[in-house]
Amino acid sequence: MRRKDREITQVSEIEKIIRQCYVCHIAMVDEGRPYVVPLNYGYEIVENSLILYIHSAGQGRKIDVWKKNKEVCFEISMLAEAMDDEQNPCNAGFCFSSVIGNGRIEPVEEVNEKCKALSLLMKQQMKRTVEFNETQAAGVSIYKIRTEDFCGKQRVKR
Repeated sequence: MRRKDREITQVSEIEKIIRQCYVCHIAMVDEGRPYVVPLNYGYEIVENSLILYIHSAGQGRKIDVWKKNKEVCFEISMLAEAMDDEQNPCNAGFCFSSVIGNGRIEPVEEVNEKCKALSLLMKQQMKRTVEFNETQAAGVSIYKIRTEDFCGKQRVKR
């Protein structure tokens, strides 16, 4: 990372950012061209691994791409506030927090893990605890990215 003064390395601090956000952008390569989709997510951190769960229809462009190439990049971010500098406009910008990482996306097939993933999605998106059953889990496709290759970055107001 070029701006080491903005880097976040502590997993607990990175988790604070992930917990506050709602959309994860997942980038992939489709026929040699970049392709990115915004998706809702749920997550868990196990030791130093981040596991992102997303739900999706079982078919479509992103699913076709993932079948051919499971390598993805993801980005989760939030803006805080604008910082204007009337004396030097080149110093203007935004305070932000972000998490970026790389990993492999895989389908989740096991029903108990699908139920857990749906609960994590609901916890992240609606901030409430919901238990899902096998019938509910059977109606959706769940994918996960498990990675240790992620980092945080933040610009704070001074």
